[in-house]
Amino acid sequence: MTLINCSNCRTPLQLPTGAGSIRCSICRAVTVVADPRGFPPPPSPTHHNYFPFHHHHNHHHHHPSPPPTQSHYHSPPPPMYPGPAGGGRSSKRAVICGISYKNTPRELQGCINDAKCMKYLLVNRFNFPDSSILMLTDEETDIYKIPTKQNIRMAMHWLVQGVQPGDSLVFHFSGHGLQQRNYTGDEIDGFDESLCPLDFETAGTIIDDEINATIVRPLPYGAKLHAIIDSCHSGTMLDLPFLCRMHKSGSYTWEDHRPPSGVYKGTNGGEVISFSGCDDDQTAADTQAMSKVTTTGAMTFSFIKAIESGEATTYGGSFFGRLGQEPQLTAHSTFDVYSKPFSL
Repeated sequence: MTLINCSNCRTPLQLPTGAGSIRCSICRAVTVVADPRGFPPPPSPTHHNYFPFHHHHNHHHHHPSPPPTQSHYHSPPPPMYPGPAGGGRSSKRAVICGISYKNTPRELQGCINDAKCMKYLLVNRFNFPDSSILMLTDEETDIYKIPTKQNIRMAMHWLVQGVQPGDSLVFHFSGHGLQQRNYTGDEIDGFDESLCPLDFETAGTIIDDEINATIVRPLPYGAKLHAIIDSCHSGTMLDLPFLCRMHKSGSYTWEDHRPPSGVYKGTNGGEVISFSGCDDDQTAADTQAMSKVTTTGAMTFSFIKAIESGEATTYGGSFFGRLGQEPQLTAHSTFDVYSKPFSL
């Protein structure tokens, strides 16, 4: 595979061997290329009806200075989007993935419904423009919006491309998650967590290291990203440095999950908070018990219900453990979850 940039929006595209052109799944432009064997090597990375919630105290603030961005994953290319005056870019942007794995032994019932509910929440409660939300589900008729590994990777690059202070980004994933042995020494528990695209059995999973490098590390000061991950083994899916352990009593404690290897997993000054359906060693529920109407992921239902009911005014008020799961909050730094206002 060769990595090239879209000729129009500059999103990185993986060019199949021997292909003479490729269509971008984001802007639909066709990029025509010369003999791919003559390409230079990739450039070195550069800097740069809804659902609920629940919260707590005990805080200590730690704001490490971000070192220069270094990653073996391809960084997003320089931003090429027009400014707000051109009508081409909103300060609110979201990527929503819902995968049912239909007609496979791993089929899930609630994930596409999760995606639709999350989009409805973002548009109607948090004023995200419909045009700034990229939906990837296996119901899509546009082949570039089917949640394959390549399309999800491109969507993550699009999410942070051109991000600037004041921007609010959301990444939502509802589907399967897996764990795999980590050999680099940057995981406290010795395992990487990973998301399963629709084609994961042939293309492989997307591991937490790549997710962190793609949407966490580039985030500049003044920008914020919220991730909602409704999958198994999702507790530290963004590989963020700090995990907030919520207790049924209402109290909470922060755990330091910075890698033993010393690798920096924070942002470039921005704020990232991730909500996950369960701890890394737990299995998420796909159930009808909560909604009574249609199947949803338990985490997504609880998340939206808390917001809809007005319980999610702070990060501490937004969590409810359901069906044996323990929802997790991870972040770029620690904070008082009962005093920090929640907003997307």
